[in-house]
Amino acid sequence: MGVGALAVSASAVLLHLARVSPGTASFYRCVLALPLLVPLALAERRHGRPGRRTVALAWAAGVLLAGDMLLWTQAIPEAGAGISTVVVNMQVLLVPLLALVVDRESPGRRFALALPLLLAGLVLTAGLVGGAMGDDPLTGALHAVMAAACYSGFLFLLRRTGEGGLTRQTYLHVIVAAAVASLAIGAVWHGVDLAPGWSPIGWLLAVAVLGQVLGWLLVALATPSLPAHVGATLLLLTPVGAVGLGAIVLAERPTLVQLAGCALILASGYLAATRPSGDHREPDRLSPDERSGANSL
Repeated sequence: MGVGALAVSASAVLLHLARVSPGTASFYRCVLALPLLVPLALAERRHGRPGRRTVALAWAAGVLLAGDMLLWTQAIPEAGAGISTVVVNMQVLLVPLLALVVDRESPGRRFALALPLLLAGLVLTAGLVGGAMGDDPLTGALHAVMAAACYSGFLFLLRRTGEGGLTRQTYLHVIVAAAVASLAIGAVWHGVDLAPGWSPIGWLLAVAVLGQVLGWLLVALATPSLPAHVGATLLLLTPVGAVGLGAIVLAERPTLVQLAGCALILASGYLAATRPSGDHREPDRLSPDERSGANSL
């Protein structure tokens, strides 16, 4: 999960270098991933095929992923990178909340204690303190909130689609759906350039390989095995990785405040995602798989 989050963090830097519209970026980062994802999905067919309900959830997740990509990319110049990053990563609160309401999965007291520190670290890492605003902060904030809702719904459904064990096939459906939705929505919202040039295509290919294939596929494979709050917390490695890659690739110099934010995310994330040794939960606090194992003892 951590490796996947760090791979996804490369997307922001690579999209900055591609310099294309949100629709173009969202469409191509999905389409260019398909030649690598199709063989992986076909190889998994010997273990069976996902059911109709799982495929429907995968398509819903793909539409939400497209909404997240389009809205977040649009929010960056409007609200500023700092505000956009902070708002969209509110998934660290929304995903566990969805799991609590829908699945009755409690994140536990350690997560509740670490959450304010995680949010503070996110604000500092994004450079929101003293950071520059965009050219339309109100509209950008609205787009960022909508992106956060789409992102949280995508992560919640992605976890559901992987529960059957046929993750590569269901993830392929997610990316196909995201490509279709990006093309349809992007065509009427800022446009989709089907011939952006070789240089942008090269950067978008890198986004597809690192973000859609390596990054999100690893997240899709890992997230069904983790509690919702742990997966959401580990995804905060994405803004941390983006700060590091921005320094290496774009020669951006992170401030001491940003570095302090990264350290705070790592420390509080460790607190949120782990349990004290010797912590024995009651059966009603266990996951379904853990509960069945406890009952068999």
